[in-house]
Amino acid sequence: MAKPNKKGPTKTVDIFCVACNCLLFKYRKGGKGALVKCFKERISQDHTLAPCVCPKCQKPFARESLIRGLPAYKFIGGKVWFK
Repeated sequence: MAKPNKKGPTKTVDIFCVACNCLLFKYRKGGKGALVKCFKERISQDHTLAPCVCPKCQKPFARESLIRGLPAYKFIGGKVWFK
């Protein structure tokens, strides 16, 4: 499979924790589909202290994985929302 575009889209979205509405990431998302995964190279601002754990409520919201050979976070269903 092809790797995602290095530069990525210019539109950024804010990703929040569902449990406590804490801001987790500012992310350059492409397309208009659901938020399933997040490539680490496209994160423009990271507000988490530990990877995949919300800094406010300490609940895990994702798992680290390799997608198409690049490091990414796969979100657990229903744990995050974005706008």
